[in-house]
Amino acid sequence: MGREHWKKIWIGSAGNMVEWYDWFVYASFATYFAGAFFPHGNPTAQMMNTAGIFAVGFFMRPVGGWLLGRVGDRRGRKAALTLTVTLMSASAVLIAVAPTYAVAGYGGALVLLLARLLQGLSVGGEYAASATYLTEASDPRRRGFASSFQYVSMTAGQIVGLGLQIVLQRTMSDTALHSYGWRIPFVVGALGAAVIFYLRRSMLESEVYEADATGSEERGTLRALWAHKREALLVMALTMGGTVAYYTYTTYLTKYLSNSAGLPKRTATLVSFTALIVFACLQPLAGRLSDRIGRRPLLITFALGSTFLTVPIMTLLGHAGGFWPALGLSLLALVVVTGYTSINACVKAELFPTGVRALGVALPYALANALFGGTAEYVALWFKNAGAESGFFWYVAACAAVSLVVYVTMRETKDLDLARVRTAPESRLTPAS
Repeated sequence: MGREHWKKIWIGSAGNMVEWYDWFVYASFATYFAGAFFPHGNPTAQMMNTAGIFAVGFFMRPVGGWLLGRVGDRRGRKAALTLTVTLMSASAVLIAVAPTYAVAGYGGALVLLLARLLQGLSVGGEYAASATYLTEASDPRRRGFASSFQYVSMTAGQIVGLGLQIVLQRTMSDTALHSYGWRIPFVVGALGAAVIFYLRRSMLESEVYEADATGSEERGTLRALWAHKREALLVMALTMGGTVAYYTYTTYLTKYLSNSAGLPKRTATLVSFTALIVFACLQPLAGRLSDRIGRRPLLITFALGSTFLTVPIMTLLGHAGGFWPALGLSLLALVVVTGYTSINACVKAELFPTGVRALGVALPYALANALFGGTAEYVALWFKNAGAESGFFWYVAACAAVSLVVYVTMRETKDLDLARVRTAPESRLTPAS
């Protein structure tokens, strides 16, 4: 892979890291600020309130996917990526300065809600613009490898957030963290977004996008996407199982280990931090493997593993008595999830032609995330509050089973020429016979 390709991947990935750092920091620090914006009472109820606002951000992602996907297809991937990081910076600032319930009543929760809405808009466009850009900017023979850096950067953002949390946990008292320390990561996120904004202003557009000379007024429109409605439905279906599993073993894992397994917050955070470092390192390896053997084998392996191993893994995690058992089980789960995360970006981008690629990835993916990924934590807490926590494990397994059917029937995409994917019926993807 040439130097120019690496430069594009670096800038696209660095911005993605900051975007997802801000997105995940909300979840990882929620245990500290949950009581700051809502009346004191049941801790689980406070967590459900903050998880509900977390889910609201996901419901704005389809709107962001539509708006910013349109920008990406009509004005370029660079324009969309620059706009997404601007919105994310603004949301981080809002959370950092949001007043508490003691100061402004529910006014602070409203500021928190507004910030999450902006984050939803931003990430709704960021995922698709980043997935499209990384896929288009790479060597055609290494699209799986290049696009895997999307989840490397996403995970790196979470690792930085968890690393900062570990540092704060060891340098500040628990009282200070609950009082004002939780604001620090959002200040850091706002500063990081400002740096990435500067970098993205000088980034190069993808050659595939620049070479597309259709100039059609239909670019990036819902009408153009409707011509690829089957591919859009395919994106939603193949996302369903993967996004639930991903958010279960990343954003929800720390809370589960703390609230259900009874591990100290510091231990639970360290387990997630260590497991995610290994997880990030696995992404390029799996992405490169997909360039050799295809995307479907990895997706099918993920779905089989998630369908049959989720219940036993989560059950055992609930009884993990220390760091090492929890880490081992977490790594097993994340190895399974790697079959989805390492290649899902390029698989989705490979389904659509250039003129509707960003929107085609953004909108259906955001819809699936709003319905399944964004609600995963809330559903988990709902089952826990109802005294039937194991029901959530079966829910995750069922979602993976649905996606398994899709992976088995979909056609392989690794050898498709992105510049030649058109709207003609003969080039449309059809199920494997």
